[in-house]
Amino acid sequence: MSRIVTPFNARSTAAEVIAGVDLSGRRAVVTGGTSGIGLETARALAAAGAQVTIAVRDADAGERAAADIQATTGRDIRVAHVDLADRTTIDAFAAGWTGPLHILVNNAGIMALPERLTTAQGWELQFATNHLGHAALVLGLHDALAAAAGARVVTVSSSAHQRSPVVFDDINFDNRPYEAWSAYGQSKTATILFTVAMAKQWAADHITANALHPGGIMTNLQRHLDETQLRFVGALDEQGQRLDVPPGWKTPQQGAATSVLLAASPYVEGVAGRYFEDGNEAVVLREPGDGYSGVAPHALDANDAARLWDETLRLLRR
Repeated sequence: MSRIVTPFNARSTAAEVIAGVDLSGRRAVVTGGTSGIGLETARALAAAGAQVTIAVRDADAGERAAADIQATTGRDIRVAHVDLADRTTIDAFAAGWTGPLHILVNNAGIMALPERLTTAQGWELQFATNHLGHAALVLGLHDALAAAAGARVVTVSSSAHQRSPVVFDDINFDNRPYEAWSAYGQSKTATILFTVAMAKQWAADHITANALHPGGIMTNLQRHLDETQLRFVGALDEQGQRLDVPPGWKTPQQGAATSVLLAASPYVEGVAGRYFEDGNEAVVLREPGDGYSGVAPHALDANDAARLWDETLRLLRR
C-alpha cells in the first residue's frame, strides 16, 4: 500500500482541512469535546454542517463547550454524559442512540497518571479509559455506524505508543512495577492495534477506522505532569507559568486538524487501518526514532491487532 500524502502539514488548522466540505445531514460524536483538540474538532465538524454530539464526563463543562461552539458556528450542539471509565454510562449512551452515526471521534483520554489506579474491574485506568472505554463505545455503536453506509471512526492515539507495546501477559501491571509513561504508551499502542483490527473486521460494513497522533498541544491532558516534567518539555516560561503554545508545539486548532481530516476529508475517503500525523500517513519506523514522529511496527502488527481484538471482546464480555 502506498503512503497517503495530502496537501496539509503540521501547521494546518482544522478549519483549513475541512474547507469546502459539506457535512449537512451527517451526525457526529466526539468524546472529550469540552476543551483542547476535542472542542476544536467538534467546532470544525459543526461549522461544516454536521449534527454534533459531544460525549463528556463533566456535563456542566459540556454545556459550556456546547454554548461556545454554538456561539461561533450557529449550530446546536448536543451534550451526552459518557465516562469512559464507567461502563454503565457507555452502555446507556450506545443503547439510547437511534439512527445512523456517520462520524465517531474517539478523542478523550488521560495521560501519565503518577500512580497505578484501577477501575472496579481491576483494569489499569489509562488502558481502561484510553482503550477499553472507547472500544466499548465503538462496539456498542456498531449498528449505527453500519447504518451510515460509509461511517468513519477516528481515534486519537499518540507518539507515546513508541514507549511500549501491549504487554498481553500483564496489561494491568499486576506483576511488574507501574511506570506512568509505559502505561500510557501501552494504552496508545492498543488504540492503534484496535483500529487496525476494526478496519479488517468491519470492512464489509463500509466502516473505515484510522488512528492519529495530534502533535504536542498544551491542554488539560498535561494536568498530571509536575513542574520538572513541564520544564523538560519546554512548557513553562521563566517565571514558571504554563505557556499557551510552547515553542514547537501546536495550537488546539492545529492539533485538531488531523482528526478532522480523517473524519471528513475526501483526501482519505475509503482509507482504513492506518496511522496519521501532521495531516499525512506516518512513516513506519524501521529502527527506534526520536519518540515524536513515525509509527512503530509493533502498533501495526496484524497478529497483535487480532489478539487485542479478541482480548478486548473477552474483557468487555462481548
